[in-house]
Amino acid sequence: MLFPAEVPFAPSFVHRLYFTHELLGADQGCLADVLEPSGDRPARVQFWVDEYVAEAQPDLRRRLREFAEAHAERIVLAGNVQVVPGGEAVKNDIHVLERMLKVFNAAGLDRRSYVVVIGGGAVLDAVGFAAAIAHRGLRLVRLPTTTLAQADSGVGVKNAVNLFGKKNWLGTFAVPWAVINDTALLSTLPDRDFVCGFSEAVKVSLLKDPGMFAELACSAQRIRERDLSVALPMIRASAEWHRRHITQGGDPFESREARPLDFGHWSAHRLEALTDFRLRHGEAVAIGLAIDTLYSSMALGLPRRTPTACSRP
Repeated sequence: MLFPAEVPFAPSFVHRLYFTHELLGADQGCLADVLEPSGDRPARVQFWVDEYVAEAQPDLRRRLREFAEAHAERIVLAGNVQVVPGGEAVKNDIHVLERMLKVFNAAGLDRRSYVVVIGGGAVLDAVGFAAAIAHRGLRLVRLPTTTLAQADSGVGVKNAVNLFGKKNWLGTFAVPWAVINDTALLSTLPDRDFVCGFSEAVKVSLLKDPGMFAELACSAQRIRERDLSVALPMIRASAEWHRRHITQGGDPFESREARPLDFGHWSAHRLEALTDFRLRHGEAVAIGLAIDTLYSSMALGLPRRTPTACSRP
């Protein structure tokens, strides 16, 4: 009797995405609820913070400890609050990755423990990769602190560090336990990073939602002025489109050739490396989108300009 050689199966994942305004204040119950206890024991939690965020918000580590103390019946800190280099530096030094794994090991973290990472996209990538390979996967909770990470990378299922001078050469796909986009965490983000992060919102709107793209075009100046009444809805729309693509697009781990969410990225990654990462990822993506859009226009005969009707001035 011959048995089937191929048996397809689909694992079950849950993508948790929350939006809050003051995560360590009035909304701290959201984070506490995400950190589920293990049986009758409190959840063991380790916090990792982007050094740029730690410098901009010097009371953050204290507030994280106070949060843990306030919810001691649910969670217990597994070691000190850890700080790692911010920006691409955290992804370019393999010894930083080694240090993360050593800290996980020293704290005795296991697959029911939580790693909560607070930072920009690069820090989320690096700490997320360490969490994904430790014990074949610790529970990762992402708290993105940039517009780019809240709109795109923090919502995704990718984790990586750079190696051999190549962007994201060493990495993995791993669904985060939860992602919490908190408004207060954007408060100390420099203007340059606040603005360039919206390139990912432009990308996904070009791919998925013409109406959203028109709204972005009309709201560009107000976003530049950090008007949260228009900026936050665009971040949320972008995040939800990214999650929808991951959870409903049929190819969350990019096993096929078509990778729509990499629109504009083939040149962006090269531009970052060519500038020794002085060019922000969001800035490089913006340039990459312009390149891909112009190329599409030339190759396919698309119109160079499309009239956009603004719903408001």
